[in-house]
Amino acid sequence: MTDIFQYRFDGVVHIHLNRPEKKNALSQQMYRELTLALQQAATDDSINVVLLQGTKDCFSAGNDLHDFLGAGALNAEHPTVQFLYELAQFPKPIIAAVAGLAIGIGTTALLHCDLVYAADNARFQLPFTQLGLCPEAGSSVLLPSVVGYQRAAQYLLLGESFTAADALQMGLVNQVVAMDALTELAVQKAIKLAALPAAAVQTSKALLKRTTQQITLESITAELQQFQRLLNSDESQQRIAAFFQR
Repeated sequence: MTDIFQYRFDGVVHIHLNRPEKKNALSQQMYRELTLALQQAATDDSINVVLLQGTKDCFSAGNDLHDFLGAGALNAEHPTVQFLYELAQFPKPIIAAVAGLAIGIGTTALLHCDLVYAADNARFQLPFTQLGLCPEAGSSVLLPSVVGYQRAAQYLLLGESFTAADALQMGLVNQVVAMDALTELAVQKAIKLAALPAAAVQTSKALLKRTTQQITLESITAELQQFQRLLNSDESQQRIAAFFQR
């Protein structure tokens, strides 16, 4: 049974994370499937928009740490690394529909999405320092550019959680609705966007990202190097071990 489902309609591919027993924590197999889904969507002329969504209680609780720790060095062959670079360079619009928990990569991935809609039960957190780690997915450059340095420092250094209302006020999400209305809203926006001239939309996205994409890719590379260094440290290993014992 797969933990990721895809539905295609009206120029949209709707990708669902569906591992509720693990709060949609991303395994290496899920990263492989997500990367492949993005690669296929990028080259499929019948697809103009990607819509990414979790379950009603959880968008994603971040990495499946057991699986992640067993996947080896963070190099070009690592499924997580491949996904990050694919996401950062994806040429077509990505819409995210976020309900429930969005932790770690569940939040940093949103920084690469073009439109983000959240349910009022959404809760975000970037607990990297609490595990003795550092930001990833280009968030060290993307989050300050979206919410400002002080707020980025609050959430990346202290690892404090924040609500959907906070995310809306900061500009991290476009709109907050009741949980039962989230899918309908996101689907409507995806269909509307997919119906527009694809070349015009993709060119506009490329122009919007032209000044940030290279620095984002460089940031992902730098973050991965530091993430690996910290991950190998005794302090991080102790904090991760304590996390598993909770």
